[in-house]
Amino acid sequence: MHNENTRELLVQELQRLEGRVGELVSVCARLRSDNHSLRERLESVNTERASLLAKNEHVRGRVEAIITRLKSLEESA
Repeated sequence: MHNENTRELLVQELQRLEGRVGELVSVCARLRSDNHSLRERLESVNTERASLLAKNEHVRGRVEAIITRLKSLEESA
């Protein structure tokens, strides 16, 4: 009788643990997928940032050139 109860408790505990392991496997799969998506998004954002920085520098150069020309026109007037 004692052995049967112990065995039944062990079986129940193993089933509970098996369920938890299944849940953890699902969570790991979801996290792996989320991580992959986030890495792709980060790469995209970094590429966009680099592009915007380059455009910003280009525009800054043009604005500085315009300011220089305006100053020289002002001095010659």
